[in-house]
Amino acid sequence: MSLTENYQNIKLKIPDHIELVAVSKTHPAEMIAELYEIGQRVFGENKVQELTEKYEKLPKDIHWHLIGHLQSNKVKYIAPFVNTIQSVDSEKILDEINKQAEKNDRKINVLLQVKIAQEDSKFGLEISEAEDLIRKKMAGEFANVNIKGLMGMATFTENQEQIAGEFNILKSLYDKINNYFPLEKLSMGMSDDFLLAIKSGSNSVRVGSAIFGARDYR
Repeated sequence: MSLTENYQNIKLKIPDHIELVAVSKTHPAEMIAELYEIGQRVFGENKVQELTEKYEKLPKDIHWHLIGHLQSNKVKYIAPFVNTIQSVDSEKILDEINKQAEKNDRKINVLLQVKIAQEDSKFGLEISEAEDLIRKKMAGEFANVNIKGLMGMATFTENQEQIAGEFNILKSLYDKINNYFPLEKLSMGMSDDFLLAIKSGSNSVRVGSAIFGARDYR
């Protein structure tokens, strides 16, 4: 199938109220432009350098989401334009985003990345750390950051029960925090598990290979 057909096929599977982040990492700007032409506006990138290069080449009304692990010294390169940073996995990085947002006279949307997978390779906050950052935000810290929600990645496994269990942990935390601090986004689910994620309460999915095809790891 063509890129457009892949995209339309995914769109048919996702309810209208669910945000689709088309994960374009490692794929050329021309492919993003093709999806832009048929209406997609939200794209996810993993690496700062690749994101800034694509930002320069593509229409400025694209909502860019940084979904990969972010180092503090790279925040300044995306702070002028990034729509959402989904991968806030420490207080240190949140501090830096806040600082760079202030320098750019902006408020940057972020999601707190919570570690729900049973894999050491995955980044993320512990549940208690995520709640602690919310409390600090409520107390007036991080004035130039909008904490819009939570993000999580399930374990890379065929075990659907395990994946569903991990998604449910994040949904429970989302619901708990929502009782005292309003959240909008629960970002769970990728190409292999987005349908299960939606069933588990996700309202934002990050789909890459199911749209763009296999990645070109240069």
